[in-house]
Parts: sequence; C-alpha cells; structure tokens
Amino acid sequence: MDKVIGFVGCGNMGQAMIGGIIKANIVSPENIMVADLNEKSLKATADEYGVKITTDNNDVAKVADIIILSVKPNLYPIVIEGIKNHVKENVVIVTIAAGKSIESTEQSFGRKLKIVRVMPNTPALVGEGMSALCPNEKVTAEEREEIVNIFESFGKAEIVSEKLMDVVTSVSGSSPAYVYMFIEAMADAAVLDGMPRNQAYKFAAQAVLGAAKMVLSTGKHPGDLKDMVCSPGGTTIEAVATLEEKGLRNAVISAMRKCTEKSIEMSK
Repeated sequence: MDKVIGFVGCGNMGQAMIGGIIKANIVSPENIMVADLNEKSLKATADEYGVKITTDNNDVAKVADIIILSVKPNLYPIVIEGIKNHVKENVVIVTIAAGKSIESTEQSFGRKLKIVRVMPNTPALVGEGMSALCPNEKVTAEEREEIVNIFESFGKAEIVSEKLMDVVTSVSGSSPAYVYMFIEAMADAAVLDGMPRNQAYKFAAQAVLGAAKMVLSTGKHPGDLKDMVCSPGGTTIEAVATLEEKGLRNAVISAMRKCTEKSIEMSK
C-alpha cells in the first residue's frame, strides 16, 4: 500500500498497531507518522519502529491518507476540533474509541467524510487481537480492504454492521477481563490443591489458549469439543456438572448483557 498512515496518540494500542503494520510490511516505517504530546513515548516509538514523529497533530492531518485516532474517548472532541480543517479531502478516519458512533464522529468533523469505526481489544498487544470494523458508505471497497489488512496485522478482523458494535464490546472488547478472571480462578484451585502459583498460571493460561485455538482451527462447535473431553463417568464431566450446577453459563450471559447495556448507555 502506497499511502501514509497517521496516528494521533501512541499509547499501548497505537504501538501494537504500529508494530503489526510494520511486521506485516503493509507500509514502510517512513510512511507512518505519529503525533503525541508525550515526547518520551514518541522517542521510544521512533527508536523501536523508525517511524516519523511529531508533537503537532496537524503535521499528521496534513499528510496522512489514513488517520487512526488512538486517544481516549474523552479527548476525541478536542483532537477532532484541532485537525478537522487540516485533513486531506479523501482521508479515511479510523476511530477506536468505545461509544463513539460514526454519526457522532461526522458531527465532530462538521461534515460527511470517510470513517471506519473499529472496536479492537487488548490482546492486539501480543498479536492476537479481535477487531470489529464498521465503515460508513463513503469508504470504498478498496479502502475497506486496506483497513481490514491493517487490523489483521495484529490479530483477526471482521466487518460488522454498526448496530452490532455494542455486542462486540461485550463479546470481544471487554471479554479478555472475564477470561483473566477464569484463568485466575483455575490457578487458585490448582494452588489450593498444592501447585506452585507461577506454574498454576502457566498451566491454566496455556489450557485456555489451546482450547481457543481448537475452536478456531477445527471449526467444530464448542459443545462438540467439550464432549470430546468428557469421558463417561470421568473427571471432566464431574467438573462440567458442577459448573452447570453453579450457573457458569447464566453468569457469563448475564455479565455480557450488562456489558452490552452499558455500551449502549455510553453511546447515547
């Protein structure tokens, strides 16, 4: 891709994206410009990735064909107000902030322009992100493909309708926290039964990683994979029966519904 990608903000998510883009050779480091007020963070980003840096958001706005707004949601109005009169005519704006609808971004810019709303998640930091992308009607098919390729450089990405963005928040955006709690609980049980803490975390985390990969790699229904582990009268079905008795499914579903509701509330 022969385009300039600009980042406004270079926090953890921004750096994960920059690393993925360069590793996948989507563009060369010289075609990436990063703006941030934190000069220490900027220098570290430049030293690691060889990208261009600036403390002025408008330096990015004037040259970037794709601008990724990698700042906190509360900073969006301020950032957009500062760059809206300096962006290129056919720029693609990529937003990654929870609760920021395409319509609200258009209103902030004061006009219709090409926007892709994205919900990534923190496993992007280790190259295993899951991102949902929603482009508006002005984004071309070629541009959609370019943005998908960017987000697939550090995980997986899917195009979804904007009405599903609140569901995406609960199923992938926030869900790493639920999984960390599950891993922690598994490790606690192993420690209770005598396993050293560090070893318990490794066993539990690798089991979760392997199980997730089985779902993605085999294409089998998770229930079928569960049944493959549950021997008649065995240890696994004993544990599964207890999880059902304690309401694991209902707890997860209820938590995710609350998460979705909160996301809807934040979007208003």
